[in-house]
Amino acid sequence: MRAKFVFSEVLQGLRRNITMTVAMIITTAISIGLLGSGLLVVQMSHATEQIYLDRVEVELFLTDDISTNDPDCTQATCTQLRQDLAEAAGQSSVTFVSRDEAYKIYQQQFASDPEMLSLVRPEALPASFKVKVDDQKLFGELDREFSERTGVQRVRTQADLVDRLFSVLDGIRNAAFAVALVQGVGAVLLIANMIQIAAFSRRTEVGIMRLVGASRWYTQLPFLLEVVVAAVVGSVLAVAGLFAANNLFIKDVLSDLYSSNIIARITDADIGLVAPILIGVSAVLAAVTGWITLRLYVRE
Repeated sequence: MRAKFVFSEVLQGLRRNITMTVAMIITTAISIGLLGSGLLVVQMSHATEQIYLDRVEVELFLTDDISTNDPDCTQATCTQLRQDLAEAAGQSSVTFVSRDEAYKIYQQQFASDPEMLSLVRPEALPASFKVKVDDQKLFGELDREFSERTGVQRVRTQADLVDRLFSVLDGIRNAAFAVALVQGVGAVLLIANMIQIAAFSRRTEVGIMRLVGASRWYTQLPFLLEVVVAAVVGSVLAVAGLFAANNLFIKDVLSDLYSSNIIARITDADIGLVAPILIGVSAVLAAVTGWITLRLYVRE
């Protein structure tokens, strides 16, 4: 009987304050949707980082005398470099690329561009060591350790490229979180207003219930449930929006980047993983805000 009464009170409250309820649902959907976008960008950033760690190399270009006189890396300077690289902590593989091999790779890369092929001769390309690492932090360590070694012309890492890519992803994530925070503040204020208006519109009923012995918790429970229901509906809409945006918009826009494996895909499974978090956060936020509002402003 009591549960039925509370349920009917929640429905009546939502209908009475329909405009405020709709406003709260929309605001919650936007703020939770942006929060979810930030979480998905974090997931994508971690997955993309792994893609680049599997792909990115450190290249040690050798001096011209080694490139010319030691094509098989059998002389002391070259073999010592290879041995030291192989013993370096964090490397997963070391490959020697001779001048001739470098020229073959160049020809393959620019096979469709005769003008580029005509610009470069074999003697213009240095021999090199290609080193794969397990951690991007090792880029700088290898650069510092080997850039001044005898036989090394220069060290090239792709850390700058990776750092720029991750800085862009971090910027998108921070922007999404910042806007979500502003929208979250708006949602909190709407929740507080919604509870105050609901309590004011039903002050007579609540007063009568208190006179006949109803506890404060029993009279305030419908108000809390109203805001929780509205918040959950808003968060469910946010999750649905993320699914729709991913399948109707993001996949098409990023299809070239996905197919080139430049960035990791955002899958429906990723959205499914963050959905419980988003719904839980919105429900807890609404419940806590509602409870504080009732404690501070609604004492009857």
